[in-house]
Amino acid sequence: MQRRVNIWSNIDWLTVTMYLVLVMLGWINIYAAVYNEDHQSIFDLSQRYGKQLIWIGAAIVIAFIVFVIDINFYSYFAYLVYGIMIFLLIAVLIFGLEVHGAKSWFVIGNIRIQPAEFAKIATALALARYLSSYNVQINTFKSYVRIAAIIFTPALLILLQNDTGSALVYFVFLIVLYREGISESILLLGFFVVVLFILALVLEKITIILLSIGVVFIIFGFLNKKLKHVGVGLGILLLSSATLYALNKLLSLGLSYYYIILAALGVSAIFYIIFSIRYKIRNVILLLIFLLGSIFITYSVDYVFNNFLEDHQQKRINVLLGLESDPYGVEYNVNQSKIAIGSGGLTGKGFLRGTQTKFDFVPEQSTDFIFCTIGEEWGFMGTFFVILVFIFFLYRLIGIAERQRSTFSRIYGYGVVSVLFFHIVINIGMTIGLMPVIGIPLPFFSYGGSSLWAFTILLFILLRLDASRLELLR
Repeated sequence: MQRRVNIWSNIDWLTVTMYLVLVMLGWINIYAAVYNEDHQSIFDLSQRYGKQLIWIGAAIVIAFIVFVIDINFYSYFAYLVYGIMIFLLIAVLIFGLEVHGAKSWFVIGNIRIQPAEFAKIATALALARYLSSYNVQINTFKSYVRIAAIIFTPALLILLQNDTGSALVYFVFLIVLYREGISESILLLGFFVVVLFILALVLEKITIILLSIGVVFIIFGFLNKKLKHVGVGLGILLLSSATLYALNKLLSLGLSYYYIILAALGVSAIFYIIFSIRYKIRNVILLLIFLLGSIFITYSVDYVFNNFLEDHQQKRINVLLGLESDPYGVEYNVNQSKIAIGSGGLTGKGFLRGTQTKFDFVPEQSTDFIFCTIGEEWGFMGTFFVILVFIFFLYRLIGIAERQRSTFSRIYGYGVVSVLFFHIVINIGMTIGLMPVIGIPLPFFSYGGSSLWAFTILLFILLRLDASRLELLR
């Protein structure tokens, strides 16, 4: 049974106001980024700033439509919406337009639509629907498989479109899972895999294997709380390593340290499994599987890096890690962006006075690198204000998510926060050289209809759910 409420009187107008402020700031900075003296009117529809005004008007209409749709639609039809988006992600691989190497766009007349932007909404809805269903226990193997399927099916399809940046966004749904009580060990495992991948690009494999062995012994000691068991395992490993090293020298086998360590691990694992069965020591098999997985990842990173990433993506990662330098190639955008932001100083050069902007030194300045326009023309104070608005905006959305009485609404709310947080942090981070350039827009600022409409729908579904939070929902 539901208690009907007046949604229009319960709208979170503060959040709506912040949304409008961000959208208007974005529009003004798009005007500054692509300003043309021959087309000085900000309403000139032949220019990007004029077109963005059309997208903004359409976004407001879309926001209104989201509000008039019945609240139960978003829960009851979450799986249907998700299925439609999966179909569109497959269809764009076949019929889509390729832009900048990514086959991610449908062309309808003069309008280009990117399904990947809207797939985030569908994924947030489907994840909220599943986790809010009756009798769903999040920390079970069946739930892990289903959650992984919901999150990573669209991510994989987007990756096939050669849009790595948009695919990476889906990993941020781990924040939602953490809020809903997923085992911390799963999150730590994911974090360890990411760190291991990065280390494998920087360090020698033998170093990573030794570090992995050290981590396993630390975890083993923490779980079993008996140093003698750790000591026995370490002793067996050292003895096996010393024996194999001696045999390698005596018999002149010429084996490298890699093979000696791997062979020692195999031998000591067999002995310690027997020892653990004899004395009923727990978690040994699990930790050995963890160590084996670490070794597998270490040796597979090169293959993944060289075969699944494009050349420019490899270079961007190598440049970020300091493994190579390419100032006139992949580093050019970031270097020019940092020059633009740095040249703004404390208060900036003034509106429409950015020299880096006027002479087009920064590519994609109205889309992925819109933040450097703010830095150059409004300076540190301007960028600080924008970041402060974003922080308060996210903080407000967290509060909205937490006050929901419906499990579905709360989970969806954290999905909204997670997606926006990822886009804001990564986009600003890549313009100042702290993150790799992966080509994702700054919410409500970057030029483009698909991203603005998608972020608008994502946000206003939450505001619609919040306006009806006093209704009795599952």
